[in-house]
Amino acid sequence: MAAAVAGILRGGVPPRAAWLPTLQTVRHGSKAVTRHPRVMHFERQKLMALTEYIPPKPAINPRCLPPPPKPPKEESGLIHLLRRDIVAVFRDNRMIAVCQNVAMSAEDKLLLRHRLRKHNILIKIFPNEVLKPFLGDSKYQNLLPLFIGHNMLLVSEEPKVKEMVRILKSVPFLPLLGGCVDDTILSRQGFVEYAKLPSLDLLQGELVGGLTGLMAQTHYLLQHQPAQLTSLLDQYIKQQQEGESTTSASGTPPPSDLTPDS
Repeated sequence: MAAAVAGILRGGVPPRAAWLPTLQTVRHGSKAVTRHPRVMHFERQKLMALTEYIPPKPAINPRCLPPPPKPPKEESGLIHLLRRDIVAVFRDNRMIAVCQNVAMSAEDKLLLRHRLRKHNILIKIFPNEVLKPFLGDSKYQNLLPLFIGHNMLLVSEEPKVKEMVRILKSVPFLPLLGGCVDDTILSRQGFVEYAKLPSLDLLQGELVGGLTGLMAQTHYLLQHQPAQLTSLLDQYIKQQQEGESTTSASGTPPPSDLTPDS
């Protein structure tokens, strides 16, 4: 009651039950800027415009000048490692085939690697940014047209062309582009024809058979002429002995075959 009377005396409204005071928003921001830069005098503006520095125009348009040389790009350790692996691959392997690296599932790629590894054929993948500079400076520069897009290399220390072609025929979506065998550049058809050649053991057997026949023929020719000469000499000696025996029996010399000179 005393509080209500005090509020009436102050000119306010007596408080009611569950009455909340009115919320008042108080701004706590910075004050408005009241200082502005002073405007330059008109005469000073004219003086500054007259004394402004104007750089001279270049004699040659900068767009006509050659661009400045770029600093040499430092190669990373990964590039050095890849280049060393490429050199080792082309030095240590006799068969290098280039195939297009098509999108295969991980299972198909693992199965292909396993089937090729049975014949000591490995799959190598190198980026073209590292492989093309090496091929351009080597004796394999004729292989450069094959490296367009993503490629993979099938390498082997021995020319296992027949096994590789048989495996790739079972994977029709992995095209063979070409390659080289013992520094001989081959196309896809060249690899197919090379795979049809007989094996090295068969060729060696045919070569040994041919050489044996030639040796036997040479041995016969070498023995035939001396044997014939010996037989002729024996016959001549017998004829001489028979002529001497007839001369000794008759007492008259046999007629001479030599005619006197006229």
